Amino acid sequence: MRQVNIGCIVMAAGNAMRFGTNKLKAVLEGKSLILRALEAVPRDDFGAVTVVTQYPEIRQLAQERGFTAVVNTRPELGLSHTIALGLQTMPKMDAVLFQVADQPLLKRESVAGLVAFYRRHPDDIAALGHDGARGNPCIFPAAFFPELLALRGDHGGSTVIRQHRDKLLLWEVPPQELTDVDTLETLAALRRDTEK
Repeated sequence: MRQVNIGCIVMAAGNAMRFGTNKLKAVLEGKSLILRALEAVPRDDFGAVTVVTQYPEIRQLAQERGFTAVVNTRPELGLSHTIALGLQTMPKMDAVLFQVADQPLLKRESVAGLVAFYRRHPDDIAALGHDGARGNPCIFPAAFFPELLALRGDHGGSTVIRQHRDKLLLWEVPPQELTDVDTLETLAALRRDTEK
């Protein structure tokens, strides 16, 4: 099996309009969402890790972990701009995993499992999923980088996946790991569940 060099891009630049404030500072069980996201990265599985953010405190957290931090000064350009900024730091990667920063129950072991799964299928797109439903993170081979770089506005990897459904493979995880915190209500529900 050929060695595949995989990069990781943590996307932490959004304005969180639906949440109302910087949701990545929100705390669940004593840890901020961004800290949980960074702790879910299995560093040894990646040739490089880049965190794209507009927030100085997140840039500092990333650098403390030895990750590359890229400042997104134009978050209003949407998810596509964050993807492009991240990919610019990955010129020698055979594939890149894109991880969102608002899945607080995502486990490092699940990300590592996805990476190992992808290494067995390096020509396909691999993503975490549950019961046939796709979630994040997703790993794209370098063959898809031009399509990712061509995205505009708030379009992300889902747009590319829709054009290549036959190339998508899912790595099964428990559904709670795929939960995005997009609203205060979602965070409140997660807090109630984790306190049980």
